[in-house]
Amino acid sequence: MLLLLLPVPAAAQKMIALSFDDVPRGRGAFFKPEERTKRIIAELKKAKAPQAVFFVNPCRIGTGDGVGGAERIAAYVAAGHVIANHSCTHPHLNATTAEAYLADIDAAEAWLKDQPGHRPWFRFPFLDEGGKDKTKRDAVRAGLAARGLRNGYVTAESSDWRLEALAADAVRDGKSVDRKALGELYVRWHVEAADFSDRLMQQAIGRQPVQMMLLHETDLAALHIGELVRALRKDGWTIVSADAAYADPIGTLMPDTPAANGTLTEALAWEKGLPAPRWYRYNEDAPATAEFRAKVLHEGVGE
Repeated sequence: MLLLLLPVPAAAQKMIALSFDDVPRGRGAFFKPEERTKRIIAELKKAKAPQAVFFVNPCRIGTGDGVGGAERIAAYVAAGHVIANHSCTHPHLNATTAEAYLADIDAAEAWLKDQPGHRPWFRFPFLDEGGKDKTKRDAVRAGLAARGLRNGYVTAESSDWRLEALAADAVRDGKSVDRKALGELYVRWHVEAADFSDRLMQQAIGRQPVQMMLLHETDLAALHIGELVRALRKDGWTIVSADAAYADPIGTLMPDTPAANGTLTEALAWEKGLPAPRWYRYNEDAPATAEFRAKVLHEGVGE
């Protein structure tokens, strides 16, 4: 008797890389900038995380909290990570001309191009690719191509900069901060954001691309990036290098959306006609702030 052997479905592929924006970033609530860098490097190493990418704003180097920034950036590279362009001064594209914006990119690339670990990737500050101005959007896209730079897109984010800002404000105001709950929010929101993007991408393009997670060089990352890596793995994710993520052919896609801003996941979901929400829920200010106040500050509890 012959048995018909059916093909076994391929296992779900959940792969994600880590990226950190706004380097060198100003100090947060808990560490000096040099302490933060050492902790991020140490926690990534301890968690056996592969190569991450740090998106750099060179115009911040050497002034204020950017003093020593070049040395801190070099430390990331020495630890096996790579660096890329995040503009020189971190402008909003929708608030400037395409010509001025490209000149700002050039200023950053002039510093970056000879640095060890440099990659020809550009990430739009604020993920603002021109908003509703398609002429400006297309001019910058053409300018990047002419410079040999590719879009350092994001697929998964949970607005960790907001959580960092809420924590810093609470510490400044002398409020009691539940540090354990704060770390739990940081980890949970990122894992949920990755899973949200995974589901939406499968609906939008019919496969699981290598995801690129947006993080920032924050004190919360210094405290909890190792926990996040372990939580992602527990959730079924494989952490891969930034080089592996940006080798995914999804990077060649340029959706023609009404407003060019946000994650690539959101843009592809819009192009496919998928209904809102096309972004992770805690990217919204009101629910994120309410959750922070309830879980971290315990405001309203027992009232």
